[in-house]
Amino acid sequence: MADPAVLFPRFCAERVATALKDTPVVLVNGPRQCGKTTLVRQMVAGKRDYITLDDATTLAAARGDPVGFVRNLDRAVIDEVQRAPDLLRAIKKSVDEDRRPGRFLLTGSTNVLSLPQLSESLAGRMEVVTLLPLSRAELRGRKPGFLDHAFAGRLAKPAEVLLRDNLVRAVLTGGYPEMLKRSAAKRRQAWARDYIKAVVQRDVRDIADVDKLDQMPRLLRALAHHAGQLVNFTQLGGQIGLDDKTTRRYIGILEQLFLVRRMEPWFRNRLKRLVKTPKLHFLDPGLLAALTGATVERISENRSIFGALLETFVYSEIEKQAAWSDQAPTLHYYRDKDQNEADIVIENDHGELVGIEIKAAATVTAADFTGLRKLSEACAGDFKLGIVVYDGENIVPFGDRMFAAPIACLWT
Repeated sequence: MADPAVLFPRFCAERVATALKDTPVVLVNGPRQCGKTTLVRQMVAGKRDYITLDDATTLAAARGDPVGFVRNLDRAVIDEVQRAPDLLRAIKKSVDEDRRPGRFLLTGSTNVLSLPQLSESLAGRMEVVTLLPLSRAELRGRKPGFLDHAFAGRLAKPAEVLLRDNLVRAVLTGGYPEMLKRSAAKRRQAWARDYIKAVVQRDVRDIADVDKLDQMPRLLRALAHHAGQLVNFTQLGGQIGLDDKTTRRYIGILEQLFLVRRMEPWFRNRLKRLVKTPKLHFLDPGLLAALTGATVERISENRSIFGALLETFVYSEIEKQAAWSDQAPTLHYYRDKDQNEADIVIENDHGELVGIEIKAAATVTAADFTGLRKLSEACAGDFKLGIVVYDGENIVPFGDRMFAAPIACLWT
């Protein structure tokens, strides 16, 4: 099978190309093996020097003399720049002397925005574009308008029919190009194990001094079994012998490596009685499925294990669209102390909200909209749309600005 990273368009490429025209440094940030190198190589097509810090000799040179390393570069691609963090300071010095746009195109497998000393050194000089594993829309080759439609208070008909076992297979496969090549669950699980091992052994060492490195894979597996739930750091750490402080630090490292992401609750200052604990989501449902051993057969026997996977799938699809959206949306969840909840709250830079509830079933009832209606009451005129996405074919109205909708509407 051809490499999916090459086969399918990446919708953030337009943002990268635009940034290169007016910004000295552009960083394509995202998890390993999501297609960053393929994207930048396609974009520059041999027009500039290509340097990878995965090469041991090159890495030694970059770490040994970062200023001298950068001095001889004009317009260059530097791959996996997080492996030599001092390069960013050398790049800052270089672009301060020569502010031509597009001088450096970088890729990184660590979220540099979470490393204040590095991100601040290039403030105003660098644009960061996040690339996550392939989205369903990219696999179809059609850029979706879901977020624009939703904030305008409407839904479009689903882009495809994706139901039952076909939906399960899409969720279990996820968006990593290497996972998409593997049709067998055991082969995806084998790749995921090797992937996690490589990330822990190499990338964790690059960004942090970790005393109990062997605990990281165990922590990740523990997190996989709590995906989409409120985070209790003490309880999670206790399962593998870590204290609360260490657990928080290690989860932060996993966030920096784009494996998981914290979702904060939505609230406004005037609101009381809201839960303030974050949730934790994986950024790819295929990786989550491999960590939990979920298969089509297991889900057919026990449908209850599909809920967390489907929530991860929906969350990751919206996160991917947010990365290239002009709406600049942020994702939260809503939950009050009466346990009324909306799984995802999408808020744009105007403070407008779209609420989403996720249901791994073929039927929807009025009761499924309880949390969305509470959210609508809480934010009044800023509420644009409430959607219960489900394993069905039809868009069904459930009152003012409330709809049940097929999951495929998310990438229409």
